[in-house]
Amino acid sequence: MSNVEKQLTGDLSDIQGNIGGPGEKMDFSAVRKYRTTEEALRDPEIEAVDICLPTHLHAETALQALRAGKHVLVEKPMALDGATCDRMIEEAAKSGRILMAAQVCRFIPTYRRAVEMLKGGSLGAPRAAIFRRRCAAPSWSQWLSNADQSGGGVFDLLIHDVDIMLQLFGPPESLSATGYEDMARGIDWILAGFQYPGIGAVAISGGWHHPKAYPFSMEFTLLADGGTLEFNSAGHPLTLYREDGGRQAVELLETDGYQAELEYFLECAAAGREPEFCPPRESAAAVKLTRMMVESRKRNGERIECKL
Repeated sequence: MSNVEKQLTGDLSDIQGNIGGPGEKMDFSAVRKYRTTEEALRDPEIEAVDICLPTHLHAETALQALRAGKHVLVEKPMALDGATCDRMIEEAAKSGRILMAAQVCRFIPTYRRAVEMLKGGSLGAPRAAIFRRRCAAPSWSQWLSNADQSGGGVFDLLIHDVDIMLQLFGPPESLSATGYEDMARGIDWILAGFQYPGIGAVAISGGWHHPKAYPFSMEFTLLADGGTLEFNSAGHPLTLYREDGGRQAVELLETDGYQAELEYFLECAAAGREPEFCPPRESAAAVKLTRMMVESRKRNGERIECKL
C-alpha cells in the first residue's frame, strides 16, 4: 500500500508536523476522499476548500479553487509575495467567492482579548509593543528548509505577529530589520523595528533556532498609558499591569482558536459575507511587510518605506 493510500484510510502514523506520529489514526469512514486537487475541485457538491499544502502551492491552488467556484480558506502565509496575494484577492472578487487566510492568532483567545482591550481604548493610547515567536527549525519535511518554497522561519512564524501588529496599529510608515540567516544549519532569525507616528517603539523578533531541540514559544508586551499587557506561552498567562500599580489576570474565552477560525470562515462563506475580522487585504499586507523585513535584513538594516 502506498503512503497516500495508507493515509486515506486514516492511518497518519507516518506523518510529522502538527498532526500524525506513532499510532495516530483517524476515522475517515464518513469522509469523501480524493487523490488529486483537480478531482476535488470538479466535484459540484464541494462548496469550500481549506488549503493546507506547502506554502509555495498556496496561491496556485487557491486560484484554481476560486476559478472552480469554491470558497477558499488558505493557510498562512497567504502567498510568498504581495503581487501574488493581490491576484488571489482579484480572483475572489471576480468569482464572487469568499477568500480568507488562516491567520489563526486573530482567533486565539489570548491575542483576541489583548487586541480587544487595546483597541477598545480602556488602556489609553498605545506607546510601545514587542512581539516574539521562535522555535526549532522543523525537520519533518524538506520543503520547509527551502526558503523559495517556505519563506524560511521568518515567513513560517513571524507572519502571525506581523498580522496582529496590523490588526492593532494598521500599516507602519517604515521598517528596518537585522538578523542572521543560515538555512543549511536551520537558523533564520530577525529583529525588525516598525515606525508608527505617536508610538514610541514597535518590534518583532524571532525565527528558527537550529533544528529539533529548541522549544516553541510566543509572547508579547503591549505598553499603553493605562497599563501593560504581557503574555508568554511558556507559563505566563495574559496579565494586565495597571497604571496604579495593580496586577490582574485577564479572563479569556475558553475556545479553540483553530475551531473558531474555521467556524468564522464557514459563517462568512454560507452568508456570502466578506471576512471583515480577518480580511484578505490585511493578510496580503502582512506578506508584503514580511517580505520587506527580509529585504531590509539583506541590506543590513536599511530603512524601507512601507508603501502597501
